[in-house]
Amino acid sequence: MRDLFLKRIYDPSSEVDGYRILIDRLWPRGITKEDAKLTRWVKDIAPSHELRKWFGHKPERFAEFRDKYLMELQSNEQQSRAVEQIITLATNNRVTLLYAAKDPIHNHARVLLEELLRRINEKIDL
Repeated sequence: MRDLFLKRIYDPSSEVDGYRILIDRLWPRGITKEDAKLTRWVKDIAPSHELRKWFGHKPERFAEFRDKYLMELQSNEQQSRAVEQIITLATNNRVTLLYAAKDPIHNHARVLLEELLRRINEKIDL
């Protein structure tokens, strides 16, 4: 298993990023597709529109948002498949998950990374 990293899409790209995967449902403002230097855009892995709107990037809602988003990632077939695709890609490659949120702690990318690592560890323990 190679490395999984989180990075704001507004931060400069680097050769060490490896595969650059945008994990937001909406395209980030002010970023051109050329500047993004994406390998892939996986919209389906992002929180549902309803959950994203409810959360509104309010830190006081983060714990509940985390629980609800983890539930989506585990029960929504499309999201779960997207998680498995990233795990497969990360098996032999460095992967940087890109997000646009300003808050580096209270965002869906952190929750997604948690789920990715949980599933990877689960596979290792088998």
